[in-house]
Amino acid sequence: MSHSRQPLQSSLEAAEPLQTLRRGGQLFETERRLNAVLNNASVSIFLMDDRQHCIYMNRAAELLTGYTLEEVLARDCPLHDIVHHTYPDGRPFPLAECAIDRAFPQNNQEKGEEVFVHKNGHFYPVTFTASPIRDDAANIIGTIIEVRDITEEKAAAERQRLLVDELNHRVKNTFATMQAIAAQSFRGTDPAALAVFNARLDALSGAHNLLTEDHWQSASLRGVIERALAPHLIVAGDSNRFRLNGWDGRLHPKVAVTLAMALHELMTNATKYGALSVPEGHVSVDWTLQSNEAGVEQLDLTWRERGGPSVTPPARKGFGSRLIERQLPMEFDGRATLAYEPEGVVCRLQIPLTALGWYGQEKIEGRPAR
Repeated sequence: MSHSRQPLQSSLEAAEPLQTLRRGGQLFETERRLNAVLNNASVSIFLMDDRQHCIYMNRAAELLTGYTLEEVLARDCPLHDIVHHTYPDGRPFPLAECAIDRAFPQNNQEKGEEVFVHKNGHFYPVTFTASPIRDDAANIIGTIIEVRDITEEKAAAERQRLLVDELNHRVKNTFATMQAIAAQSFRGTDPAALAVFNARLDALSGAHNLLTEDHWQSASLRGVIERALAPHLIVAGDSNRFRLNGWDGRLHPKVAVTLAMALHELMTNATKYGALSVPEGHVSVDWTLQSNEAGVEQLDLTWRERGGPSVTPPARKGFGSRLIERQLPMEFDGRATLAYEPEGVVCRLQIPLTALGWYGQEKIEGRPAR
C-alpha cells in the first residue's frame, strides 16, 4: 500500500504545476484573441481606471490620438489631460466640464460629439460613447470609451450644405426671373391673370422656403399647411375662420411641394367664390397619419368649407381642380376627390407617404401638433 500511494501523491504534485500552466496558457490565449479583436477594430477603444487614467488603448486609438499606450501610461494623468485638454478656441478645458468623464461619477452611459487634440496639436471632431465598468459587486471601477473620428463626415456635411445653399440661391433667382418674364408676357393683358400666376409662384416659393429651412431633407406637415394658408389668413385677419386639427409629421420634399400647391388652389377658390368670400364663412382642415391596407404610411386630409354661398358644381374645371384630381393620384398613387356640396366644397386627399431617405429624414412621427 505504501508503494502504491507514493506514485499517486507524486503524480498529483506533478499535476498541480501542469494545471497551473494550462490555466496560464488558456488565459494567455484568451488575452491574445482579445487583443487581436481590439487591435483590428476600426473604432478607437480606451479603458479607464477609477482615476480616469487610461490603462489600455487599442491600435486604432493610438492612430487616432498620435500617442502610444506606453506614452499615455508614462504621463500618469487622466486621459482628458492628454487628448481633451483644450477647447478649439484655445481656452483650457477642465476635466470637470468633460461630458466623457461624467460616465464614471454619474454611473451613466454618455454619448455625444467632442473635439480632441492630436499629439501634433491639431483639433479633430469625434463621436463617443462612454460607459461605466462594474465589478462582480456592481461597483463602478472604471470606464470604457469608444471613439470615432468624424472629420470626413463633418467635411462632407459642410460640402453638402454649401451645395444646397447654392441651389437655393439659384432657385430663388429662377423664381425672380420667372416673375420678370411673366410681367413682360402679361403686359397689356388682364392684370388678374398676372396676379393669379404670381400667387401660384409665391405658393411654390413658400413651399421651397419651408424645405430650405430643413435643408431639403423633409418638411413639417403642419408647417406646410400653415405656410400655405398664411397669406390668406393675413388678408382675412381672423384666425377663427380656420380650424386645423391633426398630428404633425415629416413629409418627403416632393409630397410637401405638391400638397402646398393643392392647398393654395383650394384657398384661392375659397377666397374668391367659397366660404371665405363672405365674413361668416370658415374652413376646417382635418388630417390623420396611419397605415393603409398595404402597410404604407398614408396622409388622409379633408378640407371642408362651411358658412359660405350655396355651392353648385362648376361648368368646367380649372387649373386647381385638375392639379388636385389628377396630379396627386398620378404622382403618388393616391386618391383625391372634390365634392361641391351645397353647404360648401369638400376635398378629400389620401396620399401614401414616400419613405424619407438616407439624409437622416425621420419616419412619420405620431405626436400631437401644437
